[in-house]
Amino acid sequence: MPRRRFGAASKGRHTLARRIPPLDHQIPPTQLHPTGPESDSGDLWVFGYGSLMWRPGFDFEEQAPARLIGEHRALCVYSFVHRGTPERPGLVLGLDRGGACRGVAFRVAETNRAATVAYLREREQVTSVYREVMRSVWLQDDARRRVAALVYVVDRGHGQYAGRLSPAEQLRLVRQGHGVSGPNRDYVLSTVQALEAQGFRDPNLHRLAAQLHNEPSQ
Repeated sequence: MPRRRFGAASKGRHTLARRIPPLDHQIPPTQLHPTGPESDSGDLWVFGYGSLMWRPGFDFEEQAPARLIGEHRALCVYSFVHRGTPERPGLVLGLDRGGACRGVAFRVAETNRAATVAYLREREQVTSVYREVMRSVWLQDDARRRVAALVYVVDRGHGQYAGRLSPAEQLRLVRQGHGVSGPNRDYVLSTVQALEAQGFRDPNLHRLAAQLHNEPSQ
């Protein structure tokens, strides 16, 4: 398969914004990972469960529907950069403990391994709310085919970890969120569209998307 590349305030909210240090005081990802997956040999697999499914932003050799066991997809991360601001946070996905998650696995050539990891760290770890880990994922095109994939899971101890919010609060945050990557509602709708393209359904996301679908873009 040829390589492909894809694109690219209330008092309570101010209190939330103070939970984490300013962005310019965050620990640089290079200091967080003196050694890591970029140093290994061979091709690299990356598991996407949110925007990486529809906007990976890196070159890859192949992609396949995949399943990860042990964590589930959840709208559990306050977004202060990509889909919101500290004053008006949005809400984005993280992998949280328990259950399973269906997504897309991308195979990256060894020659692009280091550059891809650097790109993902810059994108996913702006505020260090995600932990970089390797997880086993099963490729749907062959249930016996298991690969180790790079995954970004939520850090439950981080100030941006939202936990389990009510559907009403999720809707409020998604409606108001708008960051450097665009409106929060577009993030949710695009993720649902990507899931449907793979034949997957996420009940919570689909319910939220149904509420957003007929609303005008902000």
